[in-house]
Amino acid sequence: MHTSVRASETNADSTQSRGLGRPGLWRWRVVDIVVASVIAVACAGVFLLWDIVHVGPSALLTPLLPGLQELLAGPWLLAGVLGGLIIRKPGAALYTELVAAVIESLVGNQWGPLTIVSGLVQGLGAELVFLIFLYASWRLPVALLAGAAAGLACGINDLILWYPGSGTLFITVALISATVSGLIVAGLGGWLITRGLAATGALSRFASGRSAAARV
Repeated sequence: MHTSVRASETNADSTQSRGLGRPGLWRWRVVDIVVASVIAVACAGVFLLWDIVHVGPSALLTPLLPGLQELLAGPWLLAGVLGGLIIRKPGAALYTELVAAVIESLVGNQWGPLTIVSGLVQGLGAELVFLIFLYASWRLPVALLAGAAAGLACGINDLILWYPGSGTLFITVALISATVSGLIVAGLGGWLITRGLAATGALSRFASGRSAAARV
């Protein structure tokens, strides 16, 4: 009986160490907050630049096939995926995407405060994927899924806010385009940026940097 109890306790401890209850997972260090904020500020700069640059490509894509302009959504989704991959803490994807959107809105763009709503939705999309994998897997497939989920969330949000009453073709093209853009630009792009930063030693205080160094 005692052996059975000890085995059960060992199995429970092992499960906890792999799950959401593992030590330190929910505790943010000062360096986590600082670096996540730096990521958000840097991505806000990317967002503001893309607010201007995307107008030309959007004007070219829209006449080709309505909804295809959502292929340009990717750069606005980068903060959440990048923050999640680097910080590796619950809430990191949401925090970086939302803070970047708040800064973008405060500096000023053509969408105003609704930018914050977009940041919230997009950050939640990426965060959900990291949660599904229990904040324990940071491989390329997970990054791609996080980017795709952020893109899908972005597409749904845009349809509700900016394209209400759209037809089936427009909805289908827009959702597929946003998802693909998120997968490639935010998912693959975020993963490559994280690996690049880790290779320089800039992430040595994070698990993302140490795991990259261990592979070398």
